[in-house]
Amino acid sequence: MEKKITNFTNDIHNDDYALNFMNPFYDAESMICDSGREKEKLDGMWNFSTDQYDYCLRGKWYEENYYNKDGLTLPRDYDFDDWETLKVPGVWNTQKAEYFYYEGPGVYTRRFFYENHGESKVVLKFGAVYYNARIFLNGVFAGFHRGGSTPFYVDVTKLLRKENRIIVVADNERRRTQLPSINTDWFNYGGITRSVELIRLPKAYIKQFSIHLGKEDSCAKEKSALGKSSGTDTLDAFIQAELPSDYKGTVSVKIRIPELKQEESFALERDQEGLFTGKICFAATVEKWSPENPKLYKVTAELFLGDINASKDAPACDSVSDDIGFRTIEVKDGKIILNGRAIYLNGVACHEESAPNGKAVTKEEAEENIRIAKEMGCNFMRLAHYPHNEDVARLADKMGILLWEEIPVYWLIAFKNEDTYKDAENQLTELILRDRNRASVIIWSVGNENPDTDDRLSFMSRLALHAKKLDDTRLVSAACLVDTVHLKIADRLEAYLDVIGLNEYYGWYNPDFEQLPQLMANSNPSKPVVISEFGADALSGHYGTIDQKGTETCQEYIYKKQTELFSRISFIQGTCPWILFDFRTPRRMSAWQKGRNTKGLLSEDKKHRKLAFYVMQDFYRKRGSSSDK
Repeated sequence: MEKKITNFTNDIHNDDYALNFMNPFYDAESMICDSGREKEKLDGMWNFSTDQYDYCLRGKWYEENYYNKDGLTLPRDYDFDDWETLKVPGVWNTQKAEYFYYEGPGVYTRRFFYENHGESKVVLKFGAVYYNARIFLNGVFAGFHRGGSTPFYVDVTKLLRKENRIIVVADNERRRTQLPSINTDWFNYGGITRSVELIRLPKAYIKQFSIHLGKEDSCAKEKSALGKSSGTDTLDAFIQAELPSDYKGTVSVKIRIPELKQEESFALERDQEGLFTGKICFAATVEKWSPENPKLYKVTAELFLGDINASKDAPACDSVSDDIGFRTIEVKDGKIILNGRAIYLNGVACHEESAPNGKAVTKEEAEENIRIAKEMGCNFMRLAHYPHNEDVARLADKMGILLWEEIPVYWLIAFKNEDTYKDAENQLTELILRDRNRASVIIWSVGNENPDTDDRLSFMSRLALHAKKLDDTRLVSAACLVDTVHLKIADRLEAYLDVIGLNEYYGWYNPDFEQLPQLMANSNPSKPVVISEFGADALSGHYGTIDQKGTETCQEYIYKKQTELFSRISFIQGTCPWILFDFRTPRRMSAWQKGRNTKGLLSEDKKHRKLAFYVMQDFYRKRGSSSDK
């Protein structure tokens, strides 16, 4: 019989300590529609410390045990309220020089007050924490989330007190089975990168709400049956509501669009998960959203207990509202069709980064990026290589620019690992649920630059099918690699995509530019192609000959040759140069890069427009947005 160990010290010898902090696990199922809801921000200055050995978890700092069972004072390795302060939202890398390259756990904490105002449920919304997040409230583990670029909602109803301490352990360590994996081409920022907000909910509340312009004759029977509704368009709405498990009565919803003088009501029914869900399809006449005319309507969804028709004066028990544009997007005969007309995607790629704030890009900085893209002549942006802040899509709705949104299935993915797939599917689901009411978003991308293997095909085709199942009103794509063996556009994943993304760097990584015309001649894709990446590095303000790598002159020359070819290829239906502005990446250490990817059309601080910027501006102005030019 093995002798029982009597001197085991848990915080030192337990290698599986993290397993105690996996549940509750907050994923897409916990998401809540918060558009139009009142929110109380917990942004501002938080106390912070790096925690390289993960002792907040190992040593249970979150319990704040200052005395033993006999009342004697215990030593401790933390002083939460005496720690330095960092800004939230923010990344630790840009706020203190010593933390610039730090990877691992970082502990954030602050105090806040709470008074119950009659709400039945309270959640904390985290816009994003990079990458793994463990949340503690008043000494109790409240939940775990993985994925550094999508929101999650933590139920803290039973943990709140009048005065509260919240602790967030943010861990940006790169791991082989995560998404992204251990090798990327951007900087691995860490921290609470987006807002933290307290949301109060009633006993019965709307959990999910979506509405979009339906496809032609999508509800012909419903339009006929409604009779009272008339219009040239069809709007499809979906509601999911959460009510107490013992509620047995009727649940109704009213959709209001005041500008259209339209109100539509319908009943919800309890589904297999115990939630109340319902759909309605109704006729309306709407002004279509487009980059030239970014028309938005205020749409409100109200939840009622009981039959709304029997008691028309009954107050709503909950409501959400949003500014929503209505448009259609499809692929037909090799073209991308927006609102029934072929459109060429004049695009540019963009990372979520700024020189002063890293990944915690402000709303003002995001707005500046869109303005610069439009100045260049863009009607489209590729948000690479992970979900950007939800502010970007809302700004794009208002400012009129189309978006490609992506999840970080990027380089060296553990395609055989089912848990990695679940992570990818959840990040995709959270992104779609977050942005499915955004008219600007027309493409969900399931990944970037992965070789065409059997495991990758299985992994990414499942994601493509999942995206279509969740949202059939948008297109699905991925940024694919060139088939360099046969020198053609050929990838088995294309069978599952609506639009083929193609990353190619002829003239740069492959200096033999003449292979690009041959590639195009060898290819005959049945679907529209968007050149999702092309370009060359250039040190801002550095010039030379067209053959001198790293100069603006060389970059400009490559852009001219690329765009001249694009104009002649009919199956190319969009172009997306890499990238809008220079950004940080530790793998780029040449004399002209110095820790930056310098393929930007602008300098890192966005104050200098490189020569290639004007090449793209001229190209887009000449060709316009019509696919037929």
